[in-house]
Amino acid sequence: MRDFAFCPFCGTKLGKKEGRKEPRKHCPACGFTQYKNPVPSVGAISVKDGKVLLIKRGVEPAKGAWVFPTGFIDEGESPPHACLRELKEETGLEGKIIRIVEAYAEEADIYGSILVIMYLVKVTGGKLQPGDDAADARFFKPIELPDLLFNCFKDSMARVLKDKLI
Repeated sequence: MRDFAFCPFCGTKLGKKEGRKEPRKHCPACGFTQYKNPVPSVGAISVKDGKVLLIKRGVEPAKGAWVFPTGFIDEGESPPHACLRELKEETGLEGKIIRIVEAYAEEADIYGSILVIMYLVKVTGGKLQPGDDAADARFFKPIELPDLLFNCFKDSMARVLKDKLI
């Protein structure tokens, strides 16, 4: 996120507002405070017949890595809707959300802090074909899963297996 030197509303030089572990930039004239919030995103641990769906990323970042269908939440979109939209865009499949697995904070070189809400999704229809930014899409038995790229993926998959959700 851009670090402002001047208030984007009134143009006054920003000062510091103490209070939390890190002072925030604050405008003494109009009261604007710059918040550096994580970018909200979602991920789908999609299951069908005891297998887990992964996509192989076809673009950077992490081109060639096997990951769960994931993406950012669009403005005005609910997290569950974003999860099912990303599943459809990246795999051609439709699903039904079973439950939230966990929410994670991840750091990404490009985006900074990201909030990842991982959902367990039951595949209900559609035709499997890689789409959007996926080079491949496949179902794997849990014991055959390739190494997952991000800690939030590893942790959420471990939780799903531990809780015997598939």
